[in-house]
Amino acid sequence: MKPSLYLDRIGFVGTPGRDFETLRMLHLNHLMRVPFENLDIERGVEIVLDTRLLFEKIVIRRRGGFCYELNGLFCELLRTIGFNVEMLSGRVVRPDGSEGMEFDHMLLLVDGRWIADVGFGDSFCEPIPLEENVFEQATGTFELRRLVEGWELGKLSDGEFHPQYRFGEQPYELHDYIEMCVYQQTSPESHFTRNTICSRLVENGRITISGDRLIETLDGDRIETAIDDPVQRAELLRARFGIELDR
Repeated sequence: MKPSLYLDRIGFVGTPGRDFETLRMLHLNHLMRVPFENLDIERGVEIVLDTRLLFEKIVIRRRGGFCYELNGLFCELLRTIGFNVEMLSGRVVRPDGSEGMEFDHMLLLVDGRWIADVGFGDSFCEPIPLEENVFEQATGTFELRRLVEGWELGKLSDGEFHPQYRFGEQPYELHDYIEMCVYQQTSPESHFTRNTICSRLVENGRITISGDRLIETLDGDRIETAIDDPVQRAELLRARFGIELDR
């Protein structure tokens, strides 16, 4: 992996150091430049958890990906810079309160004290400390709660806590997520096989393609626009996300 190309991909200027400000800027830039997307699943293109292939896809071809791809490659970048990074297993909490299986999600623990996650979509935009607390960020108010076993991350809205995922502190490596990565892109029960999504953070909100809808949440206002045909969607992907799919 060539870190300089990766840094250019996410628009990081300067010399990265092993400090929180570098981590913060890398995390924020990543969310704004690299979309959370599952377009390959819709197209029947296999996603293989190999850092060389992920680098070629995300950096060279300027694509996005989902959690295993985005956090898996981001982990390698941080390790190259000098951070101590561990991959953690998360279980996404569904609207009904049930949770996904082990390895349902990947997040990162940096230097034993910071949680980083550039692969969840609409969540915290800057790393958060691994401690029970409430965190005010540009993307909302988040709370990290200690459980009997592990942790629970959620978003606060109108005074209510909405859990996003639960995780433990057991470290893993990329190959440990292979089975669930296959499940996510093949099972009819997977969220990623039932809906196409492409989403990224912007300075004043978030833009998302979800199925046949363009959703723009900007300055607190939400606008949905129908996408009428594949040509229009391809143009939106190119213009709004910098993605040009191979034919």
